[in-house]
Amino acid sequence: MIKLRRPQLPKLNFSKAKTSLKDGLQHLSQGGFKQIYSHIDQLGIKKGVDRLGLDKFVMQCALLAAGSGAVTGLGGITTMLIGVPLDMVNLITQQFRVTMAVSYYHTGSYHIGFNDFFKIVASSLKVDAGMSVSKKVMEEVAEKLMLNIGTKTAERLVPVVGAVIGGTANYLFIKRVADNLKEKYPKGKLVKI
Repeated sequence: MIKLRRPQLPKLNFSKAKTSLKDGLQHLSQGGFKQIYSHIDQLGIKKGVDRLGLDKFVMQCALLAAGSGAVTGLGGITTMLIGVPLDMVNLITQQFRVTMAVSYYHTGSYHIGFNDFFKIVASSLKVDAGMSVSKKVMEEVAEKLMLNIGTKTAERLVPVVGAVIGGTANYLFIKRVADNLKEKYPKGKLVKI
């Protein structure tokens, strides 16, 4: 009689993962957000919103975020180890694009300075930015984003099922960000930043 053994998941080093997470948070708050922001084509977002409309543009961003979440969870732990950092960058990029799109839709201005922009990002995640954008505010935003990815990380270890969970989590996150931002603007009024 042949005995079948259940495959064992590799042991995860949680202290190493915690250190890596802290390093990632520090990198994001010390210029990572600004670097991602500076690579986004604000005129392209304006054109996209003008062509598609706000809701379809948000849907497009949510689908792009879902795609990276799905790829991250597709192969279980092997794709997750490489995919999580890439998924995080894509998720932040899509969140920034949605933030700019909603802002443009309601203000009529497609160019936003980084500090004004980051106040909007912080507000969409319910982080109080106060009068100025500080390192502490950026760290809080980074923590909220890491928490979003981290809550579904364990489920992404299971191949294929992880793809569905990762894609769905990212899609819903972007849609929730858009809904939070839409609530902040008065209906039918242009708001100057």
